[in-house]
Amino acid sequence: MILLLFGAPGSGKGTQSSILVEKNNFFQISTGDLLRAAIKEGTKLGRDAKAFMDKGELVPDSVVIGLVDEVLIDNLKKGKKSFIFDGFPRTVPQAQSLKEILGKHGLKADSVVFINVDSKGLIKRLTGRRVCQSCSTVYHIENSPSKISGVCDKCGGQLVLRTDDREEVILSRLNTYQAVADMLRKFYSVDGIVKEVNGDQSVETVYKSIVSSAEL
Repeated sequence: MILLLFGAPGSGKGTQSSILVEKNNFFQISTGDLLRAAIKEGTKLGRDAKAFMDKGELVPDSVVIGLVDEVLIDNLKKGKKSFIFDGFPRTVPQAQSLKEILGKHGLKADSVVFINVDSKGLIKRLTGRRVCQSCSTVYHIENSPSKISGVCDKCGGQLVLRTDDREEVILSRLNTYQAVADMLRKFYSVDGIVKEVNGDQSVETVYKSIVSSAEL
């Protein structure tokens, strides 16, 4: 089973990925994690990626796809059969390259799930988020506030609003995501595997919706 999971910033995509890994024995493939691991391990692709990142440039698709291929080969050898791609691909060329890589291993994308949430609710959710400057614990001023306003319960550090969680930045990120999502929906709709899930529900309900729509 190959599952591609997409969702706007703050949609709960990361949470759902973690649950799917825990409950359904998926191996999660996050290109950000792959890049960091390859750089830390000093692999050839990791060194190639670092050279671009050190210059402030985007890592080319060829390097990213190469990392995906490596992790697929490694985990297929270990007997893994189910993979979840978290927020990848991000472009149509990446989607085409992923399709070719999967085909090389006798695999294909089985379900492409989009977690859809109301944009106004997303903005409220993200702008209310506060993060401890010292230990990075996350709070929310309405849903999970600290006992003392602006002070971390765990370490007493100052809670701050991250730059990424400011409304103007969130709107820009949402617009970027939506443009990407629309292109990918069109690309994968040809194969009839696009699924839409309402993300404005409880975590457990969203999880059950993903399981049902993706026929896990």
